[in-house]
Amino acid sequence: MATVGTDRVHVVRNSDTYEGKQGLTYFTGISKESTGSKGVCLHALNIPPSGRANAHYHDGHESAIYMLSGHAEQLWGDQLENHDEIFPGDYVYIPSGVPHVVMNASSTEPIMAVIARTDPNEQESVVLTPELEARVDEFLKNRK
Repeated sequence: MATVGTDRVHVVRNSDTYEGKQGLTYFTGISKESTGSKGVCLHALNIPPSGRANAHYHDGHESAIYMLSGHAEQLWGDQLENHDEIFPGDYVYIPSGVPHVVMNASSTEPIMAVIARTDPNEQESVVLTPELEARVDEFLKNRK
């Protein structure tokens, strides 16, 4: 049963965007900032051809991703030593505190994904790991 008072249903139109600490543009979705959410954040993400996130992790919060379109590569682990390829229809789970970076593997097609986190704040739990950027650069250099 619905609660009486300030709780209400929100419809958020997918038109506004914001720049994340990760270096990517997110579509405004469900978050503490947009709806007053208390336990979840849900956004759409478009990664342009050859685009990539900055290496980071989410402190104290899990992430779940559903890949709608495109071909991504992901490095993850303490030293970004693990590699996955992600395709449309794939689900990705990222535990709290695990460093990771996602990259668009295509130089011509964008990626579209839906991302949910247990942190209702859009960016509060994002912790950049600039010390891992050299590992990403090395991976990209050797991939070509």
